[in-house]
Amino acid sequence: MTADPENKRLVVMDVDSTFIQQEVVDLLAEYAGVGDQVAEITAQAMAGGLDFAASLRARVALLAGLSEQTLAKVRAALTLTPGAAELVDALQTRGDDVALVSGGFEVVIAPLADRLGIKYVRANHLQITDGHLTGQVAGQIIDRSAKAAALREFAAQSGVAIANTVAVGDGANDIDMVQSAGLGIAFNAKPALKQVAEAQINTPSLLAVLPLMER
Repeated sequence: MTADPENKRLVVMDVDSTFIQQEVVDLLAEYAGVGDQVAEITAQAMAGGLDFAASLRARVALLAGLSEQTLAKVRAALTLTPGAAELVDALQTRGDDVALVSGGFEVVIAPLADRLGIKYVRANHLQITDGHLTGQVAGQIIDRSAKAAALREFAAQSGVAIANTVAVGDGANDIDMVQSAGLGIAFNAKPALKQVAEAQINTPSLLAVLPLMER
């Protein structure tokens, strides 16, 4: 099905604690034996108490030496948020495009997106040398401004006006993306995002996004 170009939507979703139920960096940290330290940094960053880029580098540094094979275990452990796959299917059936934009890691998220036929992905790149994580992030950090830039870029590629974009997230790192979209939705979100989102969902299922998008 091809959507009317004037009505076609681009739905951009955060991944950790939005599209999936976990924080990927926390899962990696458990394997590295630094779960408590990383979880504390994650909580502070998502609440807006720490600069995201600095906090991400601090968390990834704690993962130095972790085997690349651990990434496959983490991918297998991911749990989709209820309604996530059904939402993607419903959007694609009516001709809308879907994107995942994450402060997490592309090597974990891209296979999930491929499985669901999701067209666009933007996430951080873990540096891996000789089969082990170096503790560094390669390239640009996908922080709140980078997420908003990705939304604009994917909208242009999809031929979708910004007014017809929808952004869904849960944390402070999603603020710019949610504010930039035609419709910004806070999904079971932290207070920092709730304060700026146009709409809120406080239910377990991502399918609750659909009624908010009624044309």
